[in-house]
Amino acid sequence: MTESVLVALRGASFAYEDGPPVFSRLDFEVREGRALALLGRNGSGKTTLMRLLSGGLRPHGGELTVGGRVVRYDRKGLTELRTTVQLVVQDPDDQLFAASVGQDVSFGPLNLGLPDAEVRARVAESLAALDIAALADRPTHLLSYGQRKRTAIAGAVAMRPRVLILDEPTAGLDPDGQERLLATLDGLRGGGTTVVMATHDVDLALRWADDAALLTPSGAHTGPADGTLARADLLAAAGLRLPWGVATAHLLRRCGLLAQEGIGPRTAEELAAALADG
Repeated sequence: MTESVLVALRGASFAYEDGPPVFSRLDFEVREGRALALLGRNGSGKTTLMRLLSGGLRPHGGELTVGGRVVRYDRKGLTELRTTVQLVVQDPDDQLFAASVGQDVSFGPLNLGLPDAEVRARVAESLAALDIAALADRPTHLLSYGQRKRTAIAGAVAMRPRVLILDEPTAGLDPDGQERLLATLDGLRGGGTTVVMATHDVDLALRWADDAALLTPSGAHTGPADGTLARADLLAAAGLRLPWGVATAHLLRRCGLLAQEGIGPRTAEELAAALADG
């Protein structure tokens, strides 16, 4: 079954004041149920694209659609958009402002005018999903960096969005923190949330994403992650290198140690399994 398009930019153009165009007639889609990695060099427009998708910026030309309906940039339209799409910025300190974790996570649902019981349920659900229920009463200024990241994501999850957009969510985390966060994101995906992740880490994108979008000077190139991240020409245009798994697969195939068809290893564990099978 073809996945439905949840959020899309159609012919979108945008430029900052007195600056050159960031996008000109850009078409970009987020499909339901597909984990999407967004990659590109610094200055390629990743942050601008995420803000356009979440309503933080308005395209100067073209349109943003949610579920096939054009978004209106009035109060009602933006409220509807933000109950569907939530953006979590890279630095959690730009997003956290309440005295405690629970208060911070409750901010969005309270602004929707939900009953107190519904707000409490959403906060409890979100804290549990991010594995920080024990921190509900912790002052936000006493949190570790990883805990602040999780709290910021919990605040977005409490809005129960259909699309969760994360800007470099693993940046600054140690390996264990990265693995725990990825497991959390897998849980959210299993619960029906479509996740978009901006990252510079091509190895993470190959391992985690269903689809990859590469931002290059010629536009956005989106497709299945294993095929898109094997395109050396697109990666070079995006200022990125070949993922470790793709480069390893090329070497193994030249040596006759891996079948010519199929997806190559994406992790060290998959490499070991492929060599053992061979």
